[in-house]
Amino acid sequence: MSFFLPKLQTKKDIDHIIKTVAERVLVLRFGRDQDPVCLQLDEILSKTAHDLSKMAAIYLVDVDSVPIYTRYFDISYIPSTVFFFNGQHMKVDYGSPDHTKFVGCFKTKQDFIDLIEVIFRGAMRGKLIVHSPIDPRNIPKYELLYHGI
Repeated sequence: MSFFLPKLQTKKDIDHIIKTVAERVLVLRFGRDQDPVCLQLDEILSKTAHDLSKMAAIYLVDVDSVPIYTRYFDISYIPSTVFFFNGQHMKVDYGSPDHTKFVGCFKTKQDFIDLIEVIFRGAMRGKLIVHSPIDPRNIPKYELLYHGI
């Protein structure tokens, strides 16, 4: 399903999209096209892209093609989904230590739709961090490992 969504190949493409998408949530899915979990997430993203087109712009980013952003957002697990609004990085409190990205696949299309709606409404009110509407049981669990601290 990833062939239905636009792909960003270079740092320049990503910078341009972050700066130019206005009044909508920018969704960047970092992952690999061949990864089965990424394909599962891509299916959810592509099925909801049309319904959310007034609220969100969804793009795919291959982690191997832009290592600078992979390091910047600390993408150590794929898929990881990062959100922006009017060029501002939006953070979401999922009840986990990392608020900068969603790691893993959404369990349902409705979980993703609800999250985009909450981010959009919060961003329109000027908030930079919002509380996740997703049931904590539907959020993948992982441990952050900090090396060299």
